[in-house]
Amino acid sequence: MKDEKLVRRLKDRDETALEELLRRFGPLMRYIIAPILPGEQDREECLSETVMTVWEKIESYDPEKGNWTTWLTAVTRNGALNKARSLRRRETQELTPDIPSPGPTPEERVIQQEREAALVEAIQYLGDRERMLFYRKYYYRQSTAQMAAELGMTQRAVEGRLYRIKQKLRKRLGGDGDA
Repeated sequence: MKDEKLVRRLKDRDETALEELLRRFGPLMRYIIAPILPGEQDREECLSETVMTVWEKIESYDPEKGNWTTWLTAVTRNGALNKARSLRRRETQELTPDIPSPGPTPEERVIQQEREAALVEAIQYLGDRERMLFYRKYYYRQSTAQMAAELGMTQRAVEGRLYRIKQKLRKRLGGDGDA
């Protein structure tokens, strides 16, 4: 109920709702941003940019498609990934006509989209705990040390489970399972 009120206030353009957003969800947003952006200043900039993105795109939130936390998590993660890409681009040299674009060709993009769709489908066949571990490692980019500490496991146990999850996915996707 609290989330619905916050969303309504954001949609009504109540600027005090931004303060509540940061107070209630700032720790979650920082938790998502931290593994993606190593620099403290970059993380704080990303948090500010994400809050502005929420403000600008709140109308796109549809409770019928998913809950508030899921939407906010996706917006935060995407903002952090975009910021990381932007920082990497700044570090690389400017392209000249002599240097081909490092981006994928249209054919490579189609193949990548097909692979992503197959992976999403394969992930659905994992158990809830396996799926959660997979997302923590490869979607939220958490370290095995962080996962182990938060889940009360050893790092070796986390690594072992992730290895078995990858084997299952490889098998499901038609790989040899040994690569």
